[in-house]
Amino acid sequence: MDRVRIDRRWLPLNALRAFEAVAKHGSFTGAANALLISQSALSRHVISLEKLIGVQLFDRRPHALVLTPAGQHLLPVVSKSLDRLEYALDEIRHAGAPTLRTLRVQMPPSFAVHLAVPILRDFRRANSEVEIDLVSPYGVGPPPNDVDVAVVYSQPTVTDMVSDLLWPVRLGILCHPDVAARHAGKDLASFLRDNELIHVRIADLPRHHVWAQFMKQANLGPFNFDRGLVFDTSMLAVQYALSGEGIALVDLHMFRDDIAAGRLVQPFELTLDEGYGYYLVTHPEALSDTAIALFRSWLIEQFGPQKSAAATEATIAGTSD
Repeated sequence: MDRVRIDRRWLPLNALRAFEAVAKHGSFTGAANALLISQSALSRHVISLEKLIGVQLFDRRPHALVLTPAGQHLLPVVSKSLDRLEYALDEIRHAGAPTLRTLRVQMPPSFAVHLAVPILRDFRRANSEVEIDLVSPYGVGPPPNDVDVAVVYSQPTVTDMVSDLLWPVRLGILCHPDVAARHAGKDLASFLRDNELIHVRIADLPRHHVWAQFMKQANLGPFNFDRGLVFDTSMLAVQYALSGEGIALVDLHMFRDDIAAGRLVQPFELTLDEGYGYYLVTHPEALSDTAIALFRSWLIEQFGPQKSAAATEATIAGTSD
């Protein structure tokens, strides 16, 4: 049996605005003050919306309002839709005058600093009407609802988001050239045993997880992999390695420029692939937003799999000649 769709002629725009305000402020009082309407009127709007769709949008607890799964699903759609209406009306109102569009973009810290920030200026030069509000939280997982576009470090997951793989992560041992020279001729087991291990923490996993998996793949048997320093980001781990101490197990593509310049070397060819990658994540309803679509296309062009794979292979080949 076909479902009856809600006719757009009867879309409750005031109720949707009220719902978004309550969700963002976490209370009817705060939302009412922000919208300059009475709390009772605001409450009626939200209740009418819940009646229309037949489900509750908020779990009304004694001292808090919490979005239900239905509310969590609806909020980003409402926010993005109202944003696009706002931007379109502003563009029309200010037709002929330069219009700035601000994109809130999320990227992992190492990705942002080492790769994205140096070339964001190129995007701004080509698209001066688009401002970038960049946030770089630590951790693994989906982006929050207030982000327009996000790059996340993740394994493949099935969600409602549009996900584009920028490149699969391949981990290899990197160290300062002096460290490699001091231990030249050693086999892998001896090289690891005689050097300080540099760890990169991954959220929700044991802090020595990556090295443990690498040694398991290398069939090294029992090995003391829990020694050494632990950093929150691969960028910090590599900075420590660049000081001339320790060996880091990090993404070869991320630090391909350091390898190509000779600042870091890869003393062993063995790599680890646990299925992680850097993904560009976008809300489906945001793809019709010109600024978001423009930034998404640009990022894919800069870091897409074919370009990334070719650059990494070229870098590794160059260091092994």
